[in-house]
Amino acid sequence: MTPPSHLAFVPFISVENMMRLVHSIGVETVLTELADAIEHDFTRWPLFDKTPRFGCHSETGVIELMPTSDGEFYGFKYVNGHPTNTKQGLQTVTAFGLLADVASGYPVLLSEMTVLTALRTAATSAMAARHLAPKGAKVMALIGNGAQSEFQAMAFKAVVGIEEVRLYDIDAAATAKCARNLAGSGLKVTACRSSQEAMEGATIVTTCTADKQFATILTDNMIGDGIHINAIGGDCPGKTELHKDILLRSQIFVEYPPQTRIEGEIQQMPADHPVTELWQVITGEAEGRTSPSQITLFDGVGFAIEDFSALKYVHERALKTGHFVQLDMIADPDDPRDLFGMLARAGEPD
Repeated sequence: MTPPSHLAFVPFISVENMMRLVHSIGVETVLTELADAIEHDFTRWPLFDKTPRFGCHSETGVIELMPTSDGEFYGFKYVNGHPTNTKQGLQTVTAFGLLADVASGYPVLLSEMTVLTALRTAATSAMAARHLAPKGAKVMALIGNGAQSEFQAMAFKAVVGIEEVRLYDIDAAATAKCARNLAGSGLKVTACRSSQEAMEGATIVTTCTADKQFATILTDNMIGDGIHINAIGGDCPGKTELHKDILLRSQIFVEYPPQTRIEGEIQQMPADHPVTELWQVITGEAEGRTSPSQITLFDGVGFAIEDFSALKYVHERALKTGHFVQLDMIADPDDPRDLFGMLARAGEPD
């Protein structure tokens, strides 16, 4: 049988190679470069195809597809969110993604995105805070200490300059895990016994919980003037983290309103409640933080353009560093019209 040509192969980044790639570059460098890559694509926002992600909801979670294109490349991510998975020793979130050339339709990258989604979510949060948080913010409360928490802490350290994180989770073991993983990171880490204690001295608060329910992780009395709220917990219809009164006091910034109004904190609000799109702040078309006393809220639900940016970033980096393998994914007959002939000849004896 004739071996496949180079056209048959697509670079694939496994979990193992993704971890090798991150370590070869450095976690904080990856987070900083990802934040810059995402910010750059936000400046090109009007060029992208945009649609709310396609979700298949069940009693235990959601499975979603997140597609977009800038006209040159097309990307999509498959991702799930199943909060009870951890009880069976499974990840709450798993993902993979594909990047393709629009001109030919041929895939140019297949990649794991469980690790990459954690990195891009944290990088997006920090990028947003770079535009919205109080200048000189040094202390962040991190409420919800699951799989995403360390990534958030490291991104805010690398991109925003945070020096201390104050941790709280209803599961003390999760807080202990997070504190253990952040030891030696250069951050001052304080484990707290309540969300109120975690808020002491913090000018940024990140909520990253996973439970699929209307919850009140933050109450109105916990939020003083000048706070930046980074609400990025696993989002879906019927799941929130903030009391409605906080939203009434905040200037709210979102990625893509048609998706955020379905899945984000603002699902609690009327359909015409005013929000500002983050890309407009980045391009200077809208104002971000306007005063030191203002309460800003990034109602981040995750959007396909961020995954597109992450796939483009690792595609470039992996090809340069060699942290990938080639998969024989594309049928490549000698005559493009003779796919059946290629199949038939494969059954012939050598």
